Amino acid sequence: MDAIFDLTGKVALVTGGSRGIGKEIVNTYAAQGATVVIASRNIDDCNNAAEEVIQKSGKALGVRCDIANLEDITNMYKTVVEEFGQLDIVVNNAGVSITKPSVEVTSDDWDFMFNINIKGLFFSCQEAAKIMMEQGNGKIINVSSIGGLKTFKRIAPYGASKAAVIHLTKSLASEWARYGIFVNGIAPGLISTDINTEEIGDERLLQKMLKMIPLRKLGAPSDIACMALYLASDASNFMTGQTISIDGGVTAE
Repeated sequence: MDAIFDLTGKVALVTGGSRGIGKEIVNTYAAQGATVVIASRNIDDCNNAAEEVIQKSGKALGVRCDIANLEDITNMYKTVVEEFGQLDIVVNNAGVSITKPSVEVTSDDWDFMFNINIKGLFFSCQEAAKIMMEQGNGKIINVSSIGGLKTFKRIAPYGASKAAVIHLTKSLASEWARYGIFVNGIAPGLISTDINTEEIGDERLLQKMLKMIPLRKLGAPSDIACMALYLASDASNFMTGQTISIDGGVTAE
């Protein structure tokens, strides 16, 4: 059964792959034999994450990419093809959020979130699809959020952008299925990462979060990485257009 999750010989690109959930996905893929390309705005962080993979006998490459910059996206995919000659898996994980009352959201706030969370993600999917169409296969995994499925206060634009990711995932899955391209999504719930250490360290805020979760615990990056592995592997070969919530039961209520 383990063989079905083997990614040996595959090339996987993970945006936002130098920290948090993205880094966990990178390490999970590398452990299963994939060559991983780690992309983010900070090349030093990418190279450090790649070096960690290499030290564990994996194969990795760091690439700088600001997902809000379309030229960066094009150059990122060009680099992947030049270096490896193929692209089998893409995880569009890069994303941003701003928390504030809706009446205080500015036009710049809106553009910042939408340019990264949906516009950049779309054009990343587009560049990936061009390569995968020629190959006749490929898997694209878009990281959304339960904020795209359920309303939460003070994150309205973020939630709207993540809802757009879910719809886009369905649309692209339908359009590209004929080319052997699978497009699925993951909607993480409240996950404990190095990015939200401050919030989790606030006991009052932590207890408030836990009350929202039927399982009464935060998720771990590995919970998301395991789903990303399933969607990247042959285990999901009859599944496309779906976004799976990994949230401890939050969206079940």
